[in-house]
Amino acid sequence: MSTPLPASLRRLVLLVVGFAPTFLAAQTAPAKLDNYVVTATRTATAITTLGSAVDTISAAELARRQITTLRGALGSVPGAPAFASGANGGATSLFLRGANSNQTLFLVDGIRSNDPNTDYAVSLGGACVSACDSLEIAHGPQSTLYGGEAVGGVIALRSERGRGAPVRTVSFELGSFGTVQGALAVRGGDEQSGYNFSAAGGHTDNERPHNAFTSATYVLRLDRTLNDRLAIGATWRGFDGVYESPGTRFTNDPDNEDRESNQLTTVFADFTPSAAWTSRAVLGAQARRFVSENPGPFGTQVTTVKNRRAVLDWQTTYLGAEQHRVTGGVTAELNHTRNTGFGNINQRQELFALFLQDEFTPVENVYLTAGLRSDDHDTFGRATTGRATAAWLMHNQQLKLRASYGTAFRAPSFLDLFGQSAFYVGNPNLRAEKASGWDAGVDYYLAAERGTLSVTWFEMDYRNLIVFDFGVFPGTVRNVESARTRGLELAGKFAFSGMELRLAYTYLEAENLSQRNRLLRRPRHSGSADLWREFGHGLSLGAGVAFAAQREDVHASTFGRIDGEDYAVARVYGAWQINAAFALKVRVENLFNERYEEVHGYPQPGTGVFAGVAWKF
Repeated sequence: MSTPLPASLRRLVLLVVGFAPTFLAAQTAPAKLDNYVVTATRTATAITTLGSAVDTISAAELARRQITTLRGALGSVPGAPAFASGANGGATSLFLRGANSNQTLFLVDGIRSNDPNTDYAVSLGGACVSACDSLEIAHGPQSTLYGGEAVGGVIALRSERGRGAPVRTVSFELGSFGTVQGALAVRGGDEQSGYNFSAAGGHTDNERPHNAFTSATYVLRLDRTLNDRLAIGATWRGFDGVYESPGTRFTNDPDNEDRESNQLTTVFADFTPSAAWTSRAVLGAQARRFVSENPGPFGTQVTTVKNRRAVLDWQTTYLGAEQHRVTGGVTAELNHTRNTGFGNINQRQELFALFLQDEFTPVENVYLTAGLRSDDHDTFGRATTGRATAAWLMHNQQLKLRASYGTAFRAPSFLDLFGQSAFYVGNPNLRAEKASGWDAGVDYYLAAERGTLSVTWFEMDYRNLIVFDFGVFPGTVRNVESARTRGLELAGKFAFSGMELRLAYTYLEAENLSQRNRLLRRPRHSGSADLWREFGHGLSLGAGVAFAAQREDVHASTFGRIDGEDYAVARVYGAWQINAAFALKVRVENLFNERYEEVHGYPQPGTGVFAGVAWKF
């Protein structure tokens, strides 16, 4: 029997239908969409030649849609549902193509920001995206280029190079739940140098008592071209957040608090010794500190997690062979984790990896890639992965058929390998979790770069999954389970007549083959739509919706498996550019006051109204 649409989704459909004549009325010059991406091949590659499924979200698009959070930005990506254990600032999990939340790699300014011991849950739930940032999402196994955790795919967050005349923007916003937010952005540059800085943050009480969140996100990028052969630069990105975490609605603990500071810096150099050779080297460092305080009748339990990482990533590309572009390189990492909580972790790890990739064009409009990588960890051993893709551009270069196959892995965590407590002992004989997957799809490109419509079928098989063994004492973990995910991704991005439309839908089957049940929190149906329209005279309006249906969850009180509730959440937003310097903005989140929980026991806020002003000078 078919499942009816949630009431809020039906209301939004009626709203969009009612607004459609207004949205379509005015005629202005068409906008153009992004042409090149980097993440899928590590080289600047035209989207029309890729054999991988890739999504892009620019800083300009995020600004038009008034999306300021990383979690909100990913909501428009097919196959990437994110669910929060709480309101704004709460820990958030991402299930890209049904992969587990620790099987998706976040690449930030060219280096990884997560590994099995350094998660992104707090940053994803609370960090802002800024006027500096753009996003690329490469779907499917990507370990051949980026190593561990790139199972479901890679999400690359990059600060953009500053260009053009100096521009300074200050914005301020007030709204529901005691929300006060502000942002500052400064950028500019020429052929020789560029700078780009932004800072954003603020405070919200959220809707529940004792659930306040205060945060600051800041990004700096500097670039300098020294000569025709050498360009250098540096980035600094930071996130600081304090989140009052009352737990589930069954506990409503008023005293818990989580604090995180996450700092990531890079220094990079681009070297072009000849027309046939290009090289890029990135030296990066990350320092993360997470503190969780949980007062109780027997005193305050304080858990502190410190993660430190040093990275050297070097790649070189050779263009001298006819019809080939060959890229190879090395990655070296040192990381240290100290966790005073469960497992009492104090461990270090060294990693050294080699990779090689060939992009081959055997005939016109046919594009092939193939690559191999070897990652050597001093904690658990070596993992070897491979990937191949094919793309055929046809029908006046407007229709592309593509396919890819790849393998990937997730390394065991220090807790898995070395954790110690009264009721748990790590397993130093663990192997890495392994995955292999393929996809096939069709992309249709509208004329004049006005849009793309993509359809992709994907399948992934997982083995050696690490799970807790309750059959022994003390408990431990073993490689015993397997799983399979498969489904359909539909994505559309269109820009015409002063209007932008983004569509995303995912059908997902996600099964634990060992236990013969559905993987938790993977909705069978999920998607989003966003329609933005510029009317002239500085006025623009937009509306969007996101939904999830048919998923399983865990009851927050009984811990039994339950059917998660279906939901659809709508938003509307508008802006008036009064003149070149001033703009007024307003947005309404959860327009129809949907009462829902992304994770059982953690209610999401009701309707919120926010208004602000931006000053550009």
